[in-house]
Amino acid sequence: MRIGDAPSHTVRPDFMPFQAFDSAEAAVERLTEIYARNTAYLRAAFDRVARGEDLQGGRVRACYPALRIAVHTYDRVDSRLSYGHVAEPGVYQTTITQPRLFKDYLTEQIRQLLHNHKVPVEVGESNVPIPLHFAFPDGAYVEGEHLEAMKRPLRDIFDVPDLAITDDAIVNGTWHGRENEPRPLGPFTAPRIDYSLHRLQHYTATAPVHFQNFVLFTNYQFYVDEFCARARAMLSAGEGDYDALVEPGNRILRRGEPIAAESPVGRLPQMPAYHLTRADHSGITLVNIGVGPSNAKTITDHIAVLRPHAWLMLGHCAGLRASQRLGDYVLAHGYVRDDHVLDADLPTWVPVPPLAEVQVALEQAVEEVAGLSGWELKRIMRTGTVATIDNRNWELRDHTEPVQRFAQSRAIALDMESATIAANGFRFRVPYGTLLCVSDKPLHGELKLPGMASEFYRKQVGQHLEIGIRALERLREMPPERLHSRKLRNFMETAFQ
Repeated sequence: MRIGDAPSHTVRPDFMPFQAFDSAEAAVERLTEIYARNTAYLRAAFDRVARGEDLQGGRVRACYPALRIAVHTYDRVDSRLSYGHVAEPGVYQTTITQPRLFKDYLTEQIRQLLHNHKVPVEVGESNVPIPLHFAFPDGAYVEGEHLEAMKRPLRDIFDVPDLAITDDAIVNGTWHGRENEPRPLGPFTAPRIDYSLHRLQHYTATAPVHFQNFVLFTNYQFYVDEFCARARAMLSAGEGDYDALVEPGNRILRRGEPIAAESPVGRLPQMPAYHLTRADHSGITLVNIGVGPSNAKTITDHIAVLRPHAWLMLGHCAGLRASQRLGDYVLAHGYVRDDHVLDADLPTWVPVPPLAEVQVALEQAVEEVAGLSGWELKRIMRTGTVATIDNRNWELRDHTEPVQRFAQSRAIALDMESATIAANGFRFRVPYGTLLCVSDKPLHGELKLPGMASEFYRKQVGQHLEIGIRALERLREMPPERLHSRKLRNFMETAFQ
């Protein structure tokens, strides 16, 4: 059907049936073709409506492409792999959005399926509508004067985001399909991914295409200043193996370019992101998440859809032991989750285990940067439990009860973000780690005062950031199938990482 053919019905582009592919590259090309055609169809229809054309009561719809595989036997696959295969016979399917953005990811996941199950995958058009807002790269074209010119409400003509199908049921392990419905092939549906891609642009003021596969989270601007200064100097001198630095507003400094005089950025977003990029997206993204578990959950909820290979928390904490000194490091081995923001998604009785690959990379990075090892390393770093709370001013209340819980848990540090980031890494199957720096000791009378804080930051930020970067670079050298630990996967897991 074409727009205007008949009143009071839904018009859509010609249906594209499922086709079989035994090539990952060809399958991704077909996904791209369907997605590009269908989103262009919606944009063209919107332009006509915005110009005042009457669709005579009809609705306009186009659907996401889908990928599926039918497995008929219990295939014997390499048990060392944590992804790339399904658990048992059945039909598995996932909807796909922005296949150009996810080209490398999709190609790898499909290649693993083809290799492990020796059957073709199928690509076709799903029955899940693409919301009009998500048919535009940034959603900007469905705002403002365009809407005022429309003769009918937007949702009378086009599909709009439906929160009823935009959730985390798959990754939370609460998905229950209807009879004969295909099982999930990927951890997120296309509408859920689109929702997060648009939120990322809003919260970080950088486009999703710039995000890298290795992510650092921090809760202080000092780390951002140091990160950008190092990146600018390195890129301007043509040193290192990074290509560019992308800052909020999608401002780009490319390798070999002189450092221009800085122009005002304007109003910074809530959680600005900075990307030290490589061509294969194996660079480093740094996000200043500010203070608190709510921010930590919000940004990791959205970055998770990009399927990064690892994320680390580099922040400051309160040291809880008398033997700790300001500037000492804490390598989190366990977490007390008093943050509460994830209680409905990941019950507090679920353990968040340390990941050996990440722990080793962080410890080796501390050794390398600090120049200490073995017994001497214990002078500046402790491994133990970090407690994360949601009340920054807990000291102002009767703290007998929380201090008792911290003691019983053997916690050695207290902060407001680390357990949230680690727990969301566990929930979303993203390898995680935490290295904190002791900036005060409230239980021992060493509160963070302005002059003391300035001296502390000046000495420690550079070293702490260097450790985080070195750790991610070590993790980058690992094959993805080794880094994505089986600890993060359950016994009925989606095939896609």
